[in-house]
Amino acid sequence: MNLPLRNADAKHDVLKDVFGFDSFRPGQEEVIDGVLSGRNVLAVMPTGSGKSLCYQVPALMLGGLTVVVSPLVALMQDQVAALRLAGVAADAINSSRSRDDNVAAWRRAAAGETRLLYMAPERLMTERMLAALAQLEVKLIAVDEAHCISQWGPAFRPEYRALAKLADLFPNVPIVALTATADEVTRADIALQLFDNRALAVVQGFDRPNITLAVEGKSNTSRQLLDFLARHKDESGIVYCLSRKKTEKMAELLTAQGITALPYHAGMEKAARETNQNRFMTEPGIVMVATIAFGMGIDKADVRFVFHTDLPGSLEAYYQEIGRGGRDGKPAEAHMLFGLDDIRMRRVFIDEEDAGEDRKRREHARLNTLLAYCEAPGCRRQILLSYFGEASEPCGNCDRCREPGERIDSTEEARKVLAAVRDTGERFGAVRVIEALGETTRKKEEWQSLIRQMAGAGLLRHDAQGYGGLEMTQKGRALLRGEGTFESRPTKPRVRAKREARAERFAEQPEDNRALIASLKELRLRLARERRVPPYVIFSDRSLIDMAERRPASEREFAEVHGVGAAKLKDFGAVFLRAIAEHDAA
Repeated sequence: MNLPLRNADAKHDVLKDVFGFDSFRPGQEEVIDGVLSGRNVLAVMPTGSGKSLCYQVPALMLGGLTVVVSPLVALMQDQVAALRLAGVAADAINSSRSRDDNVAAWRRAAAGETRLLYMAPERLMTERMLAALAQLEVKLIAVDEAHCISQWGPAFRPEYRALAKLADLFPNVPIVALTATADEVTRADIALQLFDNRALAVVQGFDRPNITLAVEGKSNTSRQLLDFLARHKDESGIVYCLSRKKTEKMAELLTAQGITALPYHAGMEKAARETNQNRFMTEPGIVMVATIAFGMGIDKADVRFVFHTDLPGSLEAYYQEIGRGGRDGKPAEAHMLFGLDDIRMRRVFIDEEDAGEDRKRREHARLNTLLAYCEAPGCRRQILLSYFGEASEPCGNCDRCREPGERIDSTEEARKVLAAVRDTGERFGAVRVIEALGETTRKKEEWQSLIRQMAGAGLLRHDAQGYGGLEMTQKGRALLRGEGTFESRPTKPRVRAKREARAERFAEQPEDNRALIASLKELRLRLARERRVPPYVIFSDRSLIDMAERRPASEREFAEVHGVGAAKLKDFGAVFLRAIAEHDAA
């Protein structure tokens, strides 16, 4: 379909005749009408709501050329393939194609044969390309994954910033920006950068009520994942892992258990990644074990679960990742494991990022918001939707609603926190607020958990736009005035969490490592009895696990083991090295 259609029924004709749909989904028609009237439009719509049609339908109605900015080559290829199957003249110019193919694609666009041309932002925003496009009949510009332009967002991409010039370069061409993951601050920044605040904003509801939400304390990741998958036998799903190494290990674990699991991460060969992705998209019952390299643009309808073995990067990232489940509207599960070490790792990632202090403060604030979600005393969906500016009632479809668990009256403690936030000027984070409390009856970890729960309950919020400090909400101010009460969930002692982390690390060891660790524990116990001291005084479990992983064969190597200082190297080095060598020789 290459001719412009502008009568009143044209959009419905295109929807039915080209794409085969009888009616628009909520929000689509409003965006399309805005574009057809010549307005710039910012469309914020939930994952799986059909954002692509918001520019594809107008492209066919307006005629001429629509330029689509997309961040991923794979996403472009999928979109182009789908459009061509629908009989639409679509093309892409990107780095994965040969120069001859790109030249041919450009010639078709220049000849007026192409309706939608997909390009990455860095290719579009070259002087040569912009000058060439200026000679063509460009009718519409669509910016997909528009949150990438915002410095406030967790997925900021510097190459997207150049897109801010588009409105000046093409003053008579409407621009539609589309995203599924943008909180209020990010939405405002997109509107400023792309449209100088002159745009129609269409913000649809963020709720995905068919997705069950749950967060579980991390104890034994492998066992917890297997127990979860037992409820989803022969179903398609995604398991997200923080590292490439863990991705490979988890895929191997599932495969050994008879589950069809495939790894996906950026360190794999491109051909292997594409093969695994194609299998996931086309075969039933595939479990994709992946880093966040997998996901953007994935549109598989029957994903029945999304499982996070580690804490995601932010609440926006989490929302986007779980949004890949249940796109067919049928029930799906989003299950996240959450442990203390996850928090430490995420803090390290932020601090080591090559970014300014302002951005680091914002990212810490975003992480704090995610932690508040994890430690929510009440409905998780309320917290998730509230973050995106949407009020809701308790959902009845999250773990907190289904199994409320033990709750304790923490009203007085909460009021102390709120008073400390007020007295410190609502400018500082949890550490300074806890210092201002001057309390010693509770441990620092307990106060931090309480503060996160208060944020989750809507009494406090983290100022992601400013310095990441804690601010009171209206609800929090009311509690401080003596109105209402606050119940929290008891804080799990830190020692238990450490024990769980050790148990998890031990459980994930290969069988031979576990056998060696058991042997080293016997040796440790004998040495402890000889010296009449507790075993951990000799070496901690973590040290024994590290020995099994490292297999030191010399004193120099043994000195690198966790917890081995000069004295322990002298007293125990020889005997533990001998035990390791004997085990390896057996």
